[in-house]
Amino acid sequence: MATKRTEKTKTAKPERDKDAICQAVLQGMRDGLSAFKACQAAGVPQSTFNRWVDADAKLAEDYAHAREDLIERMANDVLELADSEVPETGDGKRDWQAIQKHKLQVDTRKWLLSKLAPKKYGDKLEVSGDAANPLVQRIERVVVKA
Repeated sequence: MATKRTEKTKTAKPERDKDAICQAVLQGMRDGLSAFKACQAAGVPQSTFNRWVDADAKLAEDYAHAREDLIERMANDVLELADSEVPETGDGKRDWQAIQKHKLQVDTRKWLLSKLAPKKYGDKLEVSGDAANPLVQRIERVVVKA
């Protein structure tokens, strides 16, 4: 006796709470996750979260604050990495691989900080002269009659 195939009925997925997802993403960022990783942890594509941020001024403001918190946390991570002890190898010498890894981690975070917050963590380039050696010696106005 053949069984009759029944069509699977699509059940509506429960509406995901957008506010809860947004708060989870923002908290993840405050806890040190990148926006991408925080979105992954909250189970939402970053492109969807970015659309939500673009459409909601309050969420955009909250996102900006979470991003500032993330940047400050990253700056603190640079200090912690730079100040952390490097383990020794079995013969009592410093582990050079660990030193190189710490150096790479610090340099990567410093570079990223200089791009994410250039006014605060970027290199400052001042183009000016001093009183003894001004950049512009003399400017003259010449009028030519034709």
